Amino acid sequence: MRSSSRSRPLRPLLGAILLVVACDAPPPEPIFPDAEWERWESPESAGFDPRGLDAVQEQLESMSSSAMMIVTGGKVAFEYGDLTEVSYLASVRKSILAILYGIEVERGTIDLDRTLAEMEIDDVQGLTPEERQATTRHLIASRSGIYHPASNPGDNLADAPERGSQPPGSYYLYSNWDFNAAGTAFEVQSGRNLFDALHEELALPLGMRDFDRERHVKGGNMEQSVHPSYHMHLSTRDMARIGLLALHEGRWGDRQFVPAEWMREMTGVITPVGDMNPAARRDGPHGYGYMWWVWDGEHATGPWEGAYTGVGAVGQYITVLPALDMVVAHKTVPGQGRSVAHPEFWELLDLVVAAHDAGTAAP
Repeated sequence: MRSSSRSRPLRPLLGAILLVVACDAPPPEPIFPDAEWERWESPESAGFDPRGLDAVQEQLESMSSSAMMIVTGGKVAFEYGDLTEVSYLASVRKSILAILYGIEVERGTIDLDRTLAEMEIDDVQGLTPEERQATTRHLIASRSGIYHPASNPGDNLADAPERGSQPPGSYYLYSNWDFNAAGTAFEVQSGRNLFDALHEELALPLGMRDFDRERHVKGGNMEQSVHPSYHMHLSTRDMARIGLLALHEGRWGDRQFVPAEWMREMTGVITPVGDMNPAARRDGPHGYGYMWWVWDGEHATGPWEGAYTGVGAVGQYITVLPALDMVVAHKTVPGQGRSVAHPEFWELLDLVVAAHDAGTAAP
C-alpha cells in the first residue's frame, strides 16, 4: 500500500526534532567500578580496532612490561599480565601525593603559600634564609630553587645550577629533595601520616582491592637528608582506579572526593615545556603541573589535548587521556633486569591511541 503524500514532509521534520532532542540530552552518567571492574564485550564495543589491540599485545610481549590495563568509559577495554601484582610505583608516588594535597587544601589544613621557615623545615646541610622562603607550592611544582641532596636518587640534581643562584619559584628542576620535602610539609601541616592519608582518603573510598597499609614505610639515606622518600605500592588495577578518579576530576561515584578545581590546576601546565630544565627536556612533549607530567604546546592536540601522566622509573605509569575518555595503567615489576624505558612506553601509548583512532573511524 502506498503511503499518503501528506505524511512525507513529517519524516524530515521528525528527524530534525529527534536530532535536537538527542543534542540536548544530558551525557550519560560515568561508570565507576565496584569490587570488580566491568569489561567491554569486545574491542569494537570499546571503540578499538581489534587489529590495533593485537599490535599493542605484540609490543607488550616484546617489552619487560608486567601488566597493563586500558579503561575507556569506565570499563576495561584491554588487559595484559597480572593486574593484581603489587609493587612499588617509583615516582608515580608523587602524582598520588598531589591528589592527597588537594583534599587537605580544601579542608584548610594545608596552606600552599606557607614557607619552609614557617614550617620550621630544614636539612642536614642547613638551608639559607632565602631557601627557607620557598613555599609548599614551590615544592609540589619542583621550583623551590633548593639543590640540597635528596635522601634517594633518581632526579636531575646533577644538572642543577649553582646552589643559591635561583630564587624560589623562578626555575624548574626535577628534584627529589622538593618531592620528599613535600611529603614532610604534608605531614607537618595536616598532622597526618602520609600513608594513613593514602589509605583512608584513596584506598578505602576507591575500593582498592590489593592495598596493604603495612607495606608502606618511608626510606632513604637519612644522613644525606632528613626528608625520607615515601614509596607507594599498588597493583595495576588499583593504579587504574587512581587514573579514573583523576579523569573525572576528583569524582568517584556520586561523591566529589577531591575538588575539581584542584584536579584541573594540578594537571594543568605550571611549567611550560619551553621552560623545562635541563634543556633536553624541552625536546619532549611534556610540561609540568603539580607532580604530574602534562602534554603541552604543539604536542597537546587531538587525542593528547588535556592529557597528563604520572611517570615512575623502570616502567610505572598512570596516564589519563580526557579527549578519549581513557586511562592507561602500566607496570613493570623491578628485578632481574626488567625495565621499560620512557621512549618505549611512549611508542606503546602511540599504538594504543592508533588502535582507538582506527576503531572510532570504522563504519
